[in-house]
Amino acid sequence: MNYPGFVEREALGESEIFLNFQAELSRAAGINRSVMIIGERGTGKELAASRLHYLSERWEAPFVTLNCAALPSTLIETELFGHSTGAYTGAGKARKGRFEEADGGTLFLDEMGLIPLEVQEKILRVVEYGSFERVGSSKTVEVDVRIVAATNQNMPELCEQNKFKRDLLDRLSFEVLFLPPLRERGIDKMLLAEHFAIRMSNELGRPQAPGFSDRVREIIETYSWPGNIRELKNVVERAVYKCEDSLLSDLTIDPFVNPYSEPEDSKLEQSPGQAGFVEKTVSALPKLGDFRSNIREIEISYLKRALAESENNQRLAADKLALTYDQFRGLYRKYREEL
Repeated sequence: MNYPGFVEREALGESEIFLNFQAELSRAAGINRSVMIIGERGTGKELAASRLHYLSERWEAPFVTLNCAALPSTLIETELFGHSTGAYTGAGKARKGRFEEADGGTLFLDEMGLIPLEVQEKILRVVEYGSFERVGSSKTVEVDVRIVAATNQNMPELCEQNKFKRDLLDRLSFEVLFLPPLRERGIDKMLLAEHFAIRMSNELGRPQAPGFSDRVREIIETYSWPGNIRELKNVVERAVYKCEDSLLSDLTIDPFVNPYSEPEDSKLEQSPGQAGFVEKTVSALPKLGDFRSNIREIEISYLKRALAESENNQRLAADKLALTYDQFRGLYRKYREEL
């Protein structure tokens, strides 16, 4: 069913872990209680909250959002509760806050762990009694709002550190849903990548989206995607926009890699006293009879470093070492136990 205001966008997936999450979300939507969504950055927490709202009985009422990370702590109270005329310098006329805007519907608080303690106390009152006062006013405002909160922080730990009120956490966590990171979603990676490729091609006015080479598919499927769906979207859309063929043959994971920066080894080679450096390096090596064991240690060290910098993506690690993938795999098999 399609609901006004809700767009599926990146709510795509066929993996079991993603479908299980959607089932939990649908179940939670049917009960009028606060829900907390926990997930890493870029996993789609606001999209999940939006879906929860439009699956609930409140779907015809407003869905209002507030990203607490986007505001200084001094403004969060005003954004949530509004202010009266002349409440502070510059407050020319009374203004509604997000709670009033969301009356009858859902208020989504993103990055809720950043809400100041004094504002938490006021939110707790709204959750318990459904009422509050605007900043600078003594008049009570009554609202009926369902709160959906999201965070990537450890909320119980914040309570232990006295940075978040335990009473409020208890009231907001009637249900806690953990949004799976992209690295755990298996087949969804390519499904989403193809979706982003098609959408970017449409935006560029191209008749057809490019396909994905085997190498690109392997990168997408094996890379850990620490930025999750948002990172995948950026990487694929960037590749499509630059692609002039019918097949994507490469992906730029990190756009900030400077192609003109000097490799560390090159800097050493070009530094003053090159001969002295080589002489000192050779003289510092163990005795010649240890050649094989020393080479083994060097190769293992290089493999470990390349894998760490590539987040265990073997093709990227091979590229970093200027090896073919087959050459890298041969060394990997040789030293598998040590890696």
